[in-house]
Amino acid sequence: MPDLNTQRTYSLVGHGGSGKTSVAEMLLFNAGVVNRLGKVEDGNTILDYEPEEIKRRGSIQPGFAHYKWKKNDHFLIDTPGDSNFAGDLSYSLTATDGVVLVLDAVDGVKPLTRKIWSQVQARALPAMIVINKMDRDRADFDAAFTGISDALGARPVLLYYPIGVREDFKGVVDMLSGQAFLFSADGAVTEADIPAEIADEVESLRETMIENIAESDEDLMEKYFEEGELGPEDSIKGLKAGVASGELVPVVVSSALNNQGGQMILETVQKLLPGPLDHAPWVGEDGERPSSPDEPLACFVFKTQADPFAGQLTLARVLSGQIKPDSHLLNASNGEKERVGQLLLTSGKEQIPSKEAMGPGAIVTLAKLKNTATGDTLVEKDVFKLIKPERAPQLITFALAPAEKGDEDKVYAAVAKLLDEDITLTLSRDEESGDILLSGMGQNHIEISVEKARRRYKADIVLKTPKVPYRETFKTGAREVQGRHKKQSGGRGQFGDCFIHVAPQGSGEGYEFVDKIVGGSIPRQFIPAVDKGIQESAARGVLAGYPVIDFQVTLYDGSYHNVDSSEMAFKIAGSLAFKKAAEKAHMALLEPIMLVTVAVPDSFMGDVIGDLSSRRGKVLGSDSQAGLTEVKAHVPMAEMLKYAPDLNSMTGGQGTFFMEFASYEECPSQEAEKVIAAHSKSAESD
Repeated sequence: MPDLNTQRTYSLVGHGGSGKTSVAEMLLFNAGVVNRLGKVEDGNTILDYEPEEIKRRGSIQPGFAHYKWKKNDHFLIDTPGDSNFAGDLSYSLTATDGVVLVLDAVDGVKPLTRKIWSQVQARALPAMIVINKMDRDRADFDAAFTGISDALGARPVLLYYPIGVREDFKGVVDMLSGQAFLFSADGAVTEADIPAEIADEVESLRETMIENIAESDEDLMEKYFEEGELGPEDSIKGLKAGVASGELVPVVVSSALNNQGGQMILETVQKLLPGPLDHAPWVGEDGERPSSPDEPLACFVFKTQADPFAGQLTLARVLSGQIKPDSHLLNASNGEKERVGQLLLTSGKEQIPSKEAMGPGAIVTLAKLKNTATGDTLVEKDVFKLIKPERAPQLITFALAPAEKGDEDKVYAAVAKLLDEDITLTLSRDEESGDILLSGMGQNHIEISVEKARRRYKADIVLKTPKVPYRETFKTGAREVQGRHKKQSGGRGQFGDCFIHVAPQGSGEGYEFVDKIVGGSIPRQFIPAVDKGIQESAARGVLAGYPVIDFQVTLYDGSYHNVDSSEMAFKIAGSLAFKKAAEKAHMALLEPIMLVTVAVPDSFMGDVIGDLSSRRGKVLGSDSQAGLTEVKAHVPMAEMLKYAPDLNSMTGGQGTFFMEFASYEECPSQEAEKVIAAHSKSAESD
């Protein structure tokens, strides 16, 4: 088993385009995993290998790599930075002990960076930051570094000061040792003297760095006041303590495409990020489990992948104990037994067998497990079930159809195969229209998922108009509503009779069923059937076929027949009662409102705000930093379905945005009428 004290398991995170995959490629090149430096633009990096990733020049799924740095085992997860593909980031973060946040030296902290950082902080994960793309034309180190404290609220400690910027970026100063290093054309590093023109700035920043380190530990603070300096060992000790507590965030600079800074990142990961033995106890549904090789085995399955040759691959983080080849495990989440054959260590699309046992922190790949899915916990004997991380809610739904009628089942089956490896997708059918519905994180997410299903499973799929997930609700209640179902057609009949009150509930309070039957007017065994009938009818909607939410039903009376009453009869009676109540009450259509965050150069702010207002948006405010304005607004989802191309056109491709669900609000009458009319027209054509 590898030495757990020196083992590192971490995730590369950051907004799309910051260069995470290029940084990963540089690290793997320096560690000897690859013998040439691949480029995302050329489609030849080790971690972006899916055809869809090569085509769009960006990650659509996490990439995994195992490498050794100075004989120490490192496990790396490269996470997607596009909000369309970052819905399961919480699962990757759960599998790691630390984080490397990659910032773009041109754009600095972007809106999505803040959202990602908030997830890192919520999990109290120790982190370091890489300011990448230092060689780019518009690179601004000072703005990017300042944004770490101003926009992220972090306390940065600059470990390597850049020598030059943009095309003049040629080296770094190691702030701890005071030694300068220059990069040659092939990325090799040579020692040099600190250039005179930056010596004063370096000295000033070094004093600030030492003060920040000293403040992370009372003993170090006392020593610093007494001696006015901290030695290298004390500095590293203080840094490790500050990083572990989340008080300090080390900062390194790089140009990944030019192989500049890779060794510094690897050294910082090794020296300052924690190992698996430092991880807090894992929280399960029935207690905690220490991160120790001496505890019983527990592994968390955080990703499932489909391999064209090996079949289903299950990626698991060892939480405790030791996993061994050719062993038998129990899936604590569903009670099923699994047999583990080889333990595989993954780097890109390559899997290398490992003959030794793997302990906490290891990312192992298991092939051909039959009854295990993402989010499950695998154990050896003592049952421990990790509490699953929360996933981001799906934001958009498309209808799918086959190119040729009659192939609906083939389309459904093809897309269903993607659900195992992408837990941010949901597949369903519209009961009334029969449409196959695919929900995901955004338009790009849906389109690329369908593209993948077409390629892998030869399914000819047509994407139809996105479906906005409207909802319906009661604005007023309805009292003393009867639902009566009576049918006699020879032999045993059907009879169910119920009386209900319906009342609206507050937003987000959901559905509530209150049983106030006394005296046996409805037998106890039939009451759940009334509830079920109401819920099924509510799911089909009243106004436009959308689920009815946030209401209370009180069942207070009814009658039954000794022979003809049944669960089915009372289920129908409940459904009839609900429909009558909806006719009697005042119903409203609700539309989903999104919190939209748009980041654009200052010069486009007016156009963007005007456009959001024209989309019925309510601008909440704006914030400008370093020439970039961030606008927040509440906008109906229906108005945002084609926002991406519109924003690109408006800003010349310089604008970015992400959105998340905020709330449901009543749809304006004019808009509601359009939705209801479209539903009626669709129902007539069917």
